[in-house]
Amino acid sequence: MYDEINNNAGSGSYYNTNGGYVHYDSSEHLNQPKKKKTGGFKKTVAKCLVLALVFGSASSMAFMGTNYIGKQMFGDKVTTENAGSSNTETVTPTTTVANAGSDVYDVSDIVQNCMPSVVSITNVGTMEFRTFFGTYEQESQSSGSGIIIGRNDSEIVIVTNNHVVSGAKEISVYFNSDGEDADEDNVISAKVKGTDPGKDLAVIAVQVKDIPKETLDMIKIAAIGDSSTMEVGEPVVAIGNAYGYGLSVTSGIVSALNREVSVTSDGNTITNRLIQTDAAINPGNSGGALLNSKGELIGINSVKFISEDVEGMGYAIPISDVESIIGDLMNKVTRDRVREEDKGYLGLNGVDVTSDASQSYGMPEGVYINTITEGGAADQAGIQKGDILTKLDGTRITGYQQLRDTLGYYSAGETISVTIQRLEDAEYVEKVLDITLSSGAQIGVGNEE
Repeated sequence: MYDEINNNAGSGSYYNTNGGYVHYDSSEHLNQPKKKKTGGFKKTVAKCLVLALVFGSASSMAFMGTNYIGKQMFGDKVTTENAGSSNTETVTPTTTVANAGSDVYDVSDIVQNCMPSVVSITNVGTMEFRTFFGTYEQESQSSGSGIIIGRNDSEIVIVTNNHVVSGAKEISVYFNSDGEDADEDNVISAKVKGTDPGKDLAVIAVQVKDIPKETLDMIKIAAIGDSSTMEVGEPVVAIGNAYGYGLSVTSGIVSALNREVSVTSDGNTITNRLIQTDAAINPGNSGGALLNSKGELIGINSVKFISEDVEGMGYAIPISDVESIIGDLMNKVTRDRVREEDKGYLGLNGVDVTSDASQSYGMPEGVYINTITEGGAADQAGIQKGDILTKLDGTRITGYQQLRDTLGYYSAGETISVTIQRLEDAEYVEKVLDITLSSGAQIGVGNEE
């Protein structure tokens, strides 16, 4: 039963953009059937005449956005460590939203005010290819976006999508605060603080000492809005690193709220309730900002939820739904990948319990443990075959590959908490164990984690 759980890994493709590569996962589609409209030519002509009359009479009206009740930052959801004093300016929400004497919604003030709070992200990793002659790896480079949401004495903290940084060996952030072409001084190395694959969220950090003073003086922290007050039809602005060309802007309206969308990613089905917009959200825009008419952040754009065969349907994660998650991720210890020889191991093997398998078999989502190395960290901590691993050091684990990737940030000898679900009396019971990670030599490194 369990061997069938993890057989749906998606495949990705890359588009060349002047020597770089932009990742776009072609398996991420909505599978929504199209409905054909019926009607004769005469009926269509009649409709067009009616529409022409309606829109002609309304041509002098301007599009006005409504005001929102916004929040400036994450408030008490961020601990003192990350909410420390900062000289970095926070975006100031505007009080005017449109020019009542114009037929065009002018977003230039919003862009000028908010562009310094959005960054471009480059992920350098490896792609695995399976061919008739075997499996091999090739270095890959993908692009995404991020939003500056905080600063403490040592770090600039940025929120993005998990799939933007997943599997990265190296993450670079470009602060495009001056609006000019990238230069080496503004491209800074970043590290992962925490991820939540189920919500497609990640928080990364850049060391303040690595950022040139001129750039540091120009960047801003995003002003956080209240996505729960949004209404269908309100204007929005999207800023992101579309196709890896650098930051660009699109605008539109809120097309729908609480739109339930599911995609398959790395063998797991992700379902979230999202903001739907007709503002163009293209590959590279993932992790970028969706702003309301006051320039407040109300959504985190995600290409992962976009259908390939439908135009005018972009999606964003509502900021008010994930504030507490982002606050928790911000407060995790910033980590860098450890050297292969220093890597820590649990000493176990497992297969994914996807959301579909969880619903079908009544099992918690995570990693079903089918093999344990005798004398390894998991064995010594009392983990048993049949347990389902659901969290590692507070990070929710949804699949075996994610578990392997997460462990790449921990060294042998470190003691971390591991959460498992164990079947007892026909019910799964949660247990939290402290585990000291083994070295590769202790367990005999193979395909085990």
